[in-house]
Amino acid sequence: MLVVITYEYPLNERIRTLLRLEDLYDRVAFFIDKASPLDHQAALVGIFEILEVSSRGDLKSDLLQELDRQRLFLETLRSNPAISVEKLDMVIEEIEAAFAALLASSGKTGQHLRENEWLMTIKQRAAIPGGTCEFDLPSFHHWLHSDDAARRADLSAWLEPLASIGVALRIVLRVLRESGKTLPLIAFRGVFQQLPMERAAHMLRLRLPHELQCVPEISANKYALNIRFILPGSVQRTKVYERDVEFELAYCSL
Repeated sequence: MLVVITYEYPLNERIRTLLRLEDLYDRVAFFIDKASPLDHQAALVGIFEILEVSSRGDLKSDLLQELDRQRLFLETLRSNPAISVEKLDMVIEEIEAAFAALLASSGKTGQHLRENEWLMTIKQRAAIPGGTCEFDLPSFHHWLHSDDAARRADLSAWLEPLASIGVALRIVLRVLRESGKTLPLIAFRGVFQQLPMERAAHMLRLRLPHELQCVPEISANKYALNIRFILPGSVQRTKVYERDVEFELAYCSL
């Protein structure tokens, strides 16, 4: 069975932030479902990272604006005979629910965490390598030895007020990914260049067979797209994979 890896490359800071948050939400959900204290410690650190990333800039207002724009665009598709009205209504309903939940989240993102002095002490210590040892945070050590169901309930409660951000960004990224038209391309001797770059694109999605012993190194702006395929995991200096590489590329736009 052919295994294909998808590499995503954001072309602006907003999409870069959404991709980072998506990765963090996935990681937290994975560790919360586990039972060991180390898994739940990793989940809590992930929640702290979500707090840091989601607090930057106008993320909430950007998501609200994008959800509303997507809803209005989908409404214009009702007269298209190729569109299933039933499926369209389901998507619009999903967007409206995410919009309402995000709008209802009052105050600064993650304020409930900042007001918890115990959690903020752990967050501060977690930024120090090895800073959450039992002699530094005995109360945290005690929490880690509580029942796993109780720890999971605490983690879920701390994450819940941040859930609306996670739902909204997943919808935005899903629509972004589905917007891309995939093109088969070839990088001759491991190098691909395109002039000019598609200005409307917000993200690139590159698909590459895992069996190829190379990884893409991407640089892009509104003037040009440059992709070098390099050898993975090398301890020596970056070396170009000097063979022709067949890959697929999608330009995704909101």
